[in-house]
Amino acid sequence: MGTERPETTGLFTLEDYEEAARVRFDQGSWDFIAGGSGQERTLAANLAAFDRVRLRPRALSGSGAPDTKTTVLGRSWPVPIAVAPMAYHTLADPEGEVATARAAGRAGLPLVVSTFAGRTFESIAEAASGPLWLQVYCFRDRSTTRQLVERAERAGFEALVLTVDAPRLGRRLRDLRNDFRLPDGMVPANLTGGDYASPSAHALTEFDPALDWSVIDWLREISSLPVLVKGVLSGVDARAALRAGVDGIVVSNHGGRQLDGAPATLEVLAEITAAVGGACPVLVDGGIRRGADVLAALALGADAVLLGRPVLHGLAVGGENGVAHLLELIIEELVEAMALTGTPSVAETGPSLVGAEPTAAARAARPGPPGHATGLRKAELHSSLADPVLDTMNFLNEVTTRYPQAISFAPGRPYDGFFDTEQIFTHLRRYLDHLEAQGASPGQVRSALFQYGPTSGQIRELIADSLRKDENTDVAPESIVVTVGCQEAMFLAVRALISGPEDVLLVSSPCYVGITGAARLLDVIPTAVAERESGFDCADLEAAILAERARGRRPRAFYVIPDHSNPSGTTMPLQTRLDLLDLAQRHDILLLEDSPYRMVSPGQQLPTLKSLDRHRRVVQLGSLSKTLFPGARVGYVVADQTVVDTDGRTGLLADELAKIKSMITVNTSAVSQAVVAGMLLAADGRTSELNTETAAYYGDAMRVTLEELAKQFPAAEREALGVRWNEPTGGFFLSLTVPFQADNAALIRSAEEFGVIWTPMSYFYPDGGGEHAVRLSVSYLTHQEIADGTQRLAHFIKSQSQTARG
Repeated sequence: MGTERPETTGLFTLEDYEEAARVRFDQGSWDFIAGGSGQERTLAANLAAFDRVRLRPRALSGSGAPDTKTTVLGRSWPVPIAVAPMAYHTLADPEGEVATARAAGRAGLPLVVSTFAGRTFESIAEAASGPLWLQVYCFRDRSTTRQLVERAERAGFEALVLTVDAPRLGRRLRDLRNDFRLPDGMVPANLTGGDYASPSAHALTEFDPALDWSVIDWLREISSLPVLVKGVLSGVDARAALRAGVDGIVVSNHGGRQLDGAPATLEVLAEITAAVGGACPVLVDGGIRRGADVLAALALGADAVLLGRPVLHGLAVGGENGVAHLLELIIEELVEAMALTGTPSVAETGPSLVGAEPTAAARAARPGPPGHATGLRKAELHSSLADPVLDTMNFLNEVTTRYPQAISFAPGRPYDGFFDTEQIFTHLRRYLDHLEAQGASPGQVRSALFQYGPTSGQIRELIADSLRKDENTDVAPESIVVTVGCQEAMFLAVRALISGPEDVLLVSSPCYVGITGAARLLDVIPTAVAERESGFDCADLEAAILAERARGRRPRAFYVIPDHSNPSGTTMPLQTRLDLLDLAQRHDILLLEDSPYRMVSPGQQLPTLKSLDRHRRVVQLGSLSKTLFPGARVGYVVADQTVVDTDGRTGLLADELAKIKSMITVNTSAVSQAVVAGMLLAADGRTSELNTETAAYYGDAMRVTLEELAKQFPAAEREALGVRWNEPTGGFFLSLTVPFQADNAALIRSAEEFGVIWTPMSYFYPDGGGEHAVRLSVSYLTHQEIADGTQRLAHFIKSQSQTARG
């Protein structure tokens, strides 16, 4: 390699630097830096993956100058870019890592220093003004690794990055064909003894091929520095890393230099960030050549990127100044990409920014005319499909299915021990007899089962009768719409009441995900009203209403579950109910009341908001899933509010909801309505009496759960751990506070290692929150399963608490 440096002013891209750098190296050294393993398929895939990404520009976004700052491991970075670990920077420039450290420091960016650096840790640290991390290979002789880590920590390095994808080096054909040897006199400056001339031969003899996840514990024993792992390419390994207690993950295929045919890092990034669930930072390297590539990686969930080979190109072309200029180029490109996509800050990136072309496999699976791509881009689908709330139930179902031996406190479904298949036919027959007794002809009876029936429902009279007898709620059948479960009732109410962006739907938070999911499908962003630890407080709702009005918006409705709430299990006191109705009247809003657990809870229940409603301020969203049976999928909405049209004609809100329903489900299954009607007739409309045994069962389940929790966490231990829970008087759910982040990663560990499943409470907070709490459902478990499950849960909580404390 020569010593002349061309001017950097004629170089405008990282590709320009690569071309300029090629002539600065002899062939063997260039191939050592540029090459990959095998036929270099993964090396090419890294670049191709970014080439397929399409960023979506935004016009007139008003986002202003982009904010590129981010925070990783508690350290603020001006840009989400760091220099990746690479051996022997001295191949590109005699100053090697010292020059790179000065250039990275000028930009304020971290440098990850390789175990095989050509300059000493101390000289690099003296030159650096930005953060330094040490990339660690674990040698067969652990004392060698220990000495490296201790030296780096003394020199001021801030983190360890353990390479986990190299039990041996990949077969690098370019190096084999060149019989590559390091130039005379070039050695790893921080290692002593040994023959380092052939990097592959040295790795084969010195790297520990039997490493397992226990090495993380060992590193923590010898160092106080945070530990990241580099070389993760699957969600499975990401979860294993979290269980091992790592502080960060680097999605990496070693620059295409290990297993040839491994996926491109960008292709698996979304899978890994989903598996991590925000439990630790996720960084990515491999194939990044533009600022737009950095933005694409951030959009798919990365917290930052590591830039590799281009840094050596800059070093070879212009030494310290070459690296500094190259970093300026990619930072400027990132700023440009953020501005043109309307991305105001790194924190506000997301999947909607990118739309990748279909892969060859996807095109083969969905053939079309030559050159015609038939796959769909998720970024072009409705934005709500990228909202995590829509993945909540699917994720829980997937976890439950994946670990069938685990005891699950997650599903809030009724216990099916009370169901008898033959009852369906008995109830159906009873309703048909009822129709005949009322004078229906055989043709009319047949039509009641086989035809669509009225959109508003054909059993409204029976539901109205049940509400009068069970709830002391006297409403006309015409004010009821029979729906496909309560979920459709929510959808109808939100669609009718929220007419534009100035209208506001308020929700009590934590909140049942059904209402927030329905809102997001309708492009409505709910305003969360946070519950206090003691439950809902009207003062908080009033403050939220006034704040929205101050912003020029119109609060329209407030959604709440006053009885045995899902997810928290809290119940609203009578005085609070009266105050809430008064507040609704004063501020001219409607209340969306959802109370599915009243009739299946023991003891005397407080009156519903609707039964106390004297000014038609309450729209009641009802479900017969818990009180009768969930498979029928029959719910209802009571909407007796008057609606006046522009000509002064009046009608009911229920009529407007029925119009919407006619364009969605047309009607609720006539057969389902018939079976439900038969059950109501059997109980003379009194579902409370029908559920006496059921309510006692659920009450016992809640009692046993609370007793078992108290047994597993004696008062002193509970206080020491910071564990506490509420004590609901009914319903299916209770909330448990824990001293660690109860996220998806913790849930997976709980299921895999301890055999118990629960629901993160964070799922239920529309504006964030609940990170240190879990929801337990007690409805579906026997007393023995509750005892076993709480014991497993206690073991998990105590283990996870120790991990969180470090």
